[in-house]
Amino acid sequence: MQANGTGGQEPEPEPEPQVSCRNGESSSSAAGAVHSNGLLSSANNGLPSTESPASDTSTKKKKRLSQSDEDVIRLIGQHLHGLGLNQTVDLLMQESGCRLEHPAATKFRNHVMEGEWEKAESDLNELKALMHSPSAVVRMKFLLLQQKYLEYLEDGKVLEALQVLRAELTPLKYNTERIHVLSGYLMCSHPDDLRAKAEWEGKGTASRSKLLDKLQTYLPPSVMLPPRRLQTLLRQAVELQRDRCLYHNTKLDSGLDNVSLLIDHVCSRKQFPCYTQQILTEHCNEVWFCKFSNDGTKLASGSKDTTVIIWQVDPDSLQLKQLKTLEGHAYGVSYLAWSPDDSYLIACGPDDCSELWLWSVQTGELRTKMSQSHEDSLTSVAWNPDGKRFVTGGQRGQFYQCDLDGNLLDSWEGVRVQCLWCVSDGRTVLASDTHQRIRGYNFEDLTDRNIVQEDHPIMSFTVSKNGRLALLNVATQGVHLWDLQDRVLVRKYQGVTQGFYTIHSCFGGYNEDFIASGSEDHKVYIWHKRSELPIAELTGHTRTVNCVSWNPVLPGLMASASDDGTVRVWGPAPFLDSQETEGLTDSGFKLSGP
Repeated sequence: MQANGTGGQEPEPEPEPQVSCRNGESSSSAAGAVHSNGLLSSANNGLPSTESPASDTSTKKKKRLSQSDEDVIRLIGQHLHGLGLNQTVDLLMQESGCRLEHPAATKFRNHVMEGEWEKAESDLNELKALMHSPSAVVRMKFLLLQQKYLEYLEDGKVLEALQVLRAELTPLKYNTERIHVLSGYLMCSHPDDLRAKAEWEGKGTASRSKLLDKLQTYLPPSVMLPPRRLQTLLRQAVELQRDRCLYHNTKLDSGLDNVSLLIDHVCSRKQFPCYTQQILTEHCNEVWFCKFSNDGTKLASGSKDTTVIIWQVDPDSLQLKQLKTLEGHAYGVSYLAWSPDDSYLIACGPDDCSELWLWSVQTGELRTKMSQSHEDSLTSVAWNPDGKRFVTGGQRGQFYQCDLDGNLLDSWEGVRVQCLWCVSDGRTVLASDTHQRIRGYNFEDLTDRNIVQEDHPIMSFTVSKNGRLALLNVATQGVHLWDLQDRVLVRKYQGVTQGFYTIHSCFGGYNEDFIASGSEDHKVYIWHKRSELPIAELTGHTRTVNCVSWNPVLPGLMASASDDGTVRVWGPAPFLDSQETEGLTDSGFKLSGP
């Protein structure tokens, strides 16, 4: 029979070998000699055996395997070899007519793992003809000699190591900077010191396996498979499915141990924060703003009723209870900002408010009440990352930087501020203004530059944790996503109703993969960051939803503030039967609150 359809005379049929399947092992009569490396023996030089088990179809030609079939067989063989099922690998290769890797690569692998460096170097000459880039031999030889040098040093053979460095590594004239580093290891007085400085596992299987992984990158996969290739492909498939899952809102585990490969990845919509957990009715007028603390343990809400309420979050039940009420904001509270360590909370009012309140969260006491002039309008605020300064401003042209006592540190004249954000560098402040743009202002060198230009007024904006993306609520246009680094508009999200009211949207979810915004049609909209169409529309509020805040620590918890005087807390679904879930539509959620 022709092996894998290759030419040659058909041999006489052999007696059918006896194969034992007990405990999943094959007998040696079927598998041939047992090979410690799990690869084909050197007797046939890694080539498929020309002998095939006899059967009623033994006189027919074996069907030629496609390239993809051969690739799959090799991947399976590599995986089984990694599990130590060496007899099974040999039998698979014999029966399929494939080979796991080129016989020259097999020899090379064995010599590297056994630390036979001269033989491994000799193998490189045979492998050179199989490489796409023969010049890679120099780089491979360098890696081999580096391992040889380190192992000599660890064994205390300093003279031998020095000989490798001078007579073998240096003449390669490759990576001289690395050779200088290697020469410094001669001063190490103890093997532990060497391993620490070289960030090396030491002589043995672990470091040699890592070396093989590096060496393989210079060899075509037809000669030697990339390490753990099947696991890599499976992990990529799982990650791709997760990326495409619209409702994936949990930590990404890069391993395969907690994943079933037998079914596709899918997240239930019922795990998403789209169900009313609680309705907070303690405010007695329109609620203009709400914001979770940075540690996710508290929620602050500000209202037209002149109060700020701080709520405590129960991480287990996802229920909120009233903790403190901060009173006396005569014009109402339209914006709130937690300090980086959540110890302070700043409250701002609407356009006609010239005052700013800085509260101690723990004591509930007012630390600073700041007002530079009765003609000011202080409607927005942002904390410097150091927690010792903040910037504030408004549409009447005020733009101040202050300390915690309200003392004016710097000011910028003539900037009509709509919304503010401090960049993580501690120097730059982003400000949207009445010219439909966002500019960056550096308070240290007093420079400014244009970053975003819209065609309509920017009512509010927020920035992602990594500082790369900005989410804008644009008058009459809706929600826009901008890349601040490339200064380009990335996406326009559909569905939301946005006129000239100030509505605050937010990033959210475990990896900030989601975007949520209020709307003048009384709904909360949620989008996946990569999709323009909403994946959920949350109903329950009866008037404009002014603000949405997603808990930064508990990705299944979200809050929304509305002109209807309530704050709604959204979380995963309670235990629902099939009849109760029939309200879910294909486009997302259209859920009514209680």
